[in-house]
Amino acid sequence: MNKPDTYVGIDNDINGGMTTIGKIIRDAWVFELIPESETCKGWNLAGVDALLQKLNAEWDKYGCLVSHLPEELFKRHQRIHGDAIAKARNNGWCGELETEDEK
Repeated sequence: MNKPDTYVGIDNDINGGMTTIGKIIRDAWVFELIPESETCKGWNLAGVDALLQKLNAEWDKYGCLVSHLPEELFKRHQRIHGDAIAKARNNGWCGELETEDEK
C-alpha cells in the first residue's frame, strides 16, 4: 500500500491523532506556531518537517521539558494535550502501542 503524498489532518489521523505528526501539530499549537484551527490537512512532508524545525527551536529554549515551560505555555500544553488524550481515549485509544517496548 502506498503512503499518501499529503497528511490527512489531525482530525482524520489514526488513533485520534496520537501519532508523531499529531504531537508535532499539538506542540505547534502550544507555541502558537500555527493556530489551533490548523489541522495541517493537505500538508506535504516538507511542510511538516519545516514546522518540526521551528518547534525544535522553541523546545530548545526550555530544555525540551514541559516542566520548564513558563506558566502560560505550561497551562496551554496541559489543556491541548489533555483534551487530545481524553478525546483519543473516548475513541478507543489506550496508548499501549506507544509504550509496548517499555515492558
